[in-house]
Amino acid sequence: MGILLAGLALGAAPAHGAERAADLPEFDFSACPTVEELPTGADPGTWRCEVLHATGRLRMGAVDERLTEPMKITFAEGRVDGEFRQVFGDMTAEPIRVGGTPLTLTPRYGGYSDFLSDDTRRGEFDITFAIGWAPRLSALPSSGCSVGGEEDAIHLVLKDTDPTRVISKDPLVAAFGAQDAEFAAPGTSGCGPLGRVLDRALGLPSTAGANAFDMDVTVAIRPYTQTGSVG
Repeated sequence: MGILLAGLALGAAPAHGAERAADLPEFDFSACPTVEELPTGADPGTWRCEVLHATGRLRMGAVDERLTEPMKITFAEGRVDGEFRQVFGDMTAEPIRVGGTPLTLTPRYGGYSDFLSDDTRRGEFDITFAIGWAPRLSALPSSGCSVGGEEDAIHLVLKDTDPTRVISKDPLVAAFGAQDAEFAAPGTSGCGPLGRVLDRALGLPSTAGANAFDMDVTVAIRPYTQTGSVG
């Protein structure tokens, strides 16, 4: 992601055992932005696509759950006339069951990302959580029911908790830890008359400093000069 990963494609030394890729998860590059979707003036020979898998733990309001299935984020990055640029590709995630309730929270892309890392943060992106429920419930919120929406997505500013390490050179895969323990979480939106009930069940809204999103990340990197997918 940005400057802190820039050296990896230039032959950084792998961690112990990093030459072996047999135990790596499968990384799907099909959601990479196409060459035609790169910014005007971008040289595909210097751009790359990254597929990021993140598990970890979400603490938000009354929610305290582990993410055992990875969020998957795909994006492209490179430079145009010396300026760092990015193009978002896709984000997918499995529902997170909220223990003690019939509710689930599914992470969704909130419409903003900035994965340019520096000495103060790993990157930033906006996220929302679509609210789901068990089929047996009779009074269901609308399909647009979520924590955070178009106007009030949760803004994450991720900071390093574990340094970057190369775990494979072929395919090129790195790992690191990141966290935001300072974000604020809004109340539910688009949930109709059940909004207040859901807010009480989820402990929302929740002020900055009362929440944390911890992520254990692996990221596969493929230059646009390569073809095929990493597996």
